Amino acid sequence: MKKTGLLLTGMLVVTGCLTYAWRTLPRQESDLYVQEDVGARQEEQESAEQVVRREREEGYAYSMLPVEEQELYMEIRDALTQFQEDVKLSSCDKEQISHVFQCVLNDHPEIFYVEGYTYTEYTLGDILRKITFTGSYRYDQAEIAEKQRQIDNYVNRCLSGMPAGADDYTKVKYIYEYLIHHTEYDAAAEDNQNICSVFIEGRSVCQGYAKATQYLLNQAGVPATLVLGRVVGGEGHAWNLVQVEGQYYYVDTTWGDASYQAVGGAESYPGEKIPTINYDYLCVSTEQLNLTHTLDNVVELPECTSMAANYYVREGFYFTEWNEEQVERIFREEYEKGSAYVTLKCMSADVYRQMEDALITRQEVFRYLNCPEGVVSYSDNEEQFSMSFWL
Repeated sequence: MKKTGLLLTGMLVVTGCLTYAWRTLPRQESDLYVQEDVGARQEEQESAEQVVRREREEGYAYSMLPVEEQELYMEIRDALTQFQEDVKLSSCDKEQISHVFQCVLNDHPEIFYVEGYTYTEYTLGDILRKITFTGSYRYDQAEIAEKQRQIDNYVNRCLSGMPAGADDYTKVKYIYEYLIHHTEYDAAAEDNQNICSVFIEGRSVCQGYAKATQYLLNQAGVPATLVLGRVVGGEGHAWNLVQVEGQYYYVDTTWGDASYQAVGGAESYPGEKIPTINYDYLCVSTEQLNLTHTLDNVVELPECTSMAANYYVREGFYFTEWNEEQVERIFREEYEKGSAYVTLKCMSADVYRQMEDALITRQEVFRYLNCPEGVVSYSDNEEQFSMSFWL
């Protein structure tokens, strides 16, 4: 790439002339952020380095970085949250800067107004001496303040309905359900890569869902971060890593926002009975996640092995073995609660096949269902070892 030097008068040093090299790099885009690297002319006298305010940092991505990258993380975080310009960074490694920038955004959904950054390189001869950093913003500060006001209103409405004394699992479940009920998936939604799309417009895509989930969980005191990867077919996707009672789990609110397809029922099956929430992605293990998702995150993620806070385990719908008494109890209790449908989740393919053979092949499900017309609507998900029945 062409490199242009500019001789600055009055700044000669023993080793030669202090030069500033600037370059305009091609625009780089990803599914998650847009980065532009541009140059700017060096002033004859460099400004004093900014003294930044340091606040405690508890983000997951931050915790996984080596010490020298944690310092860079704090510099970038503070520059973005305090709208600082031309902040001298402790690193001159542009790939490292890009990586740490993404870590900051993964940990901080509240930095919704950032769409990229610019950096300026300062050289002495052919030696790169420093890089300064300035954020690129989607809105001016007045617009940011107004959007934050609207975000605060949404968050207050949401959290005001959370059950009193809720434990971590109950908080995660409540927020998962609340977002699904109040958000529509829309690839054309404005600001769909940040929380504004969910909290202000009520329409978003996976990254908007995931950042909104993270924002609300953090506000509710549940640690959460953004996770990046791909799903079946290779499509880029985003979801969350959450910590519940000291254990890590994955939560995918986007994939939770989907109705099951009723199978075997009448075409006129009541629309109000079609479920809007899929709980297969509420507090799942790495093993379960890997059935449909591939991790491609910016930092290493933990092996999530606990099932204690998994939705089906907590709600009593999880089968470690075929158990007729458990099936009978579940259907009876769900009828008593007036539920529209019930989902049964199996630990393994073997247990799933036993359930399928008993309930579907041998049609024993009619022992538990109140269906005078002799018709049952159901959905089975062999990939997730789950089976749903409309009541």
